[in-house]
Amino acid sequence: MTDKTPFTEKQLLPQEEKLEIFKQKGELFIGIPREISYQEKRVCLTPDAVNALTAHGHRVMIESKAGDAANFTDKDYSEAGAMVTTDTKKVFSCPIVLKVEPPSIDELKLVNPQTILISALQIKTQCKEYFEELAKKRITAIAFEFIKDEDGNYPAVRALSEIAGIASVLIASELMNNINDGNGLMFGNISGVPPVEVVILGAGTVGEYAARSALGLGASVKVFDNSITRLRKIQTNLGRPLYTSTMQPKNLIKALKRCDVLIGAVRGINRSPVVVSETMVENMKNGSVIIDVSIDMGGCVETSEVTTHEKPTFHKHGVIHYCVPNIPSRYARTASVSISNIFTPYLLKIGEDGGLENSLRFDRGLRNGLYFYHGILTNKSVADWFGLSHRDINLLIF
Repeated sequence: MTDKTPFTEKQLLPQEEKLEIFKQKGELFIGIPREISYQEKRVCLTPDAVNALTAHGHRVMIESKAGDAANFTDKDYSEAGAMVTTDTKKVFSCPIVLKVEPPSIDELKLVNPQTILISALQIKTQCKEYFEELAKKRITAIAFEFIKDEDGNYPAVRALSEIAGIASVLIASELMNNINDGNGLMFGNISGVPPVEVVILGAGTVGEYAARSALGLGASVKVFDNSITRLRKIQTNLGRPLYTSTMQPKNLIKALKRCDVLIGAVRGINRSPVVVSETMVENMKNGSVIIDVSIDMGGCVETSEVTTHEKPTFHKHGVIHYCVPNIPSRYARTASVSISNIFTPYLLKIGEDGGLENSLRFDRGLRNGLYFYHGILTNKSVADWFGLSHRDINLLIF
């Protein structure tokens, strides 16, 4: 009787040793231009982030006054190890260009061929010429709002949504005081005084953080959303029972008649659906406040019109409307630190991996943010939106 072995004779023979081929660490040269987009006050790397990058042997060049609006001086960046220059063209000539807003067509003309561009894409504000310029210069471009983390979330979008959610409550509390011709009510659970009533439309990240802030200030909160899953999730995340409802007209009309603050945070695929009609606004209390956070996607309140940070509000039917599209820019320093926290680990990882090519090969979340690869469009959404042809990134990299 022969012994049965789980191995074949060939497997039992000595095998040659296979050694791991270690990735060569790369040195990054990052350029940070000053933001010139209207009312954009953020900067994508803080001096602390620059310090972390330069400590790892990377080089950073920043345009003078790029961090001024977020209260980061040129001296702060210089002491952190960055090269500060007044020459815009020099910054755009770096191999990696880092921006918050997408570059304009004129800025793209300053970029060298084969540059890596990391910025927002803001597909709804773009034109075909922008993508043609990227293709012509064979640029590799990553949109940070499309980057996914290991949990499948969009960290940049979530971080800015958290700021917008909290800010919406802080702005509402400011607009309600008498100095701003508000109704004189104060957020805060004052003994013997009925709490301020807040209605939140949308139970996503903005809605969740708006609800968290309003509850923390002692307000009575009602959340409306057509997704039962999101409504269940917001209750779980806030760790307390909460008035939640689907957007049934009867319940919504009743809540809007009584509320002091309405926060609109409803998103759509191409445009936010209009949930609150003009008639509903007419029936709201005099001096109540509407903060339409969805205004960057068209707004979810029929009476909403885009406003600016200089003139953020207008009155309609006795209701104060606040409809500024870029709310996080109001808190430029906090937003800059938040964006910087997302960028820095990715940049360090790209350096450790020996360049963007290797990082894209192994990091599926980062690959999700890629929309141009050496001048080839790789994002299907962008291709469909502008009627352009695209290639699958997996066929180009592997």
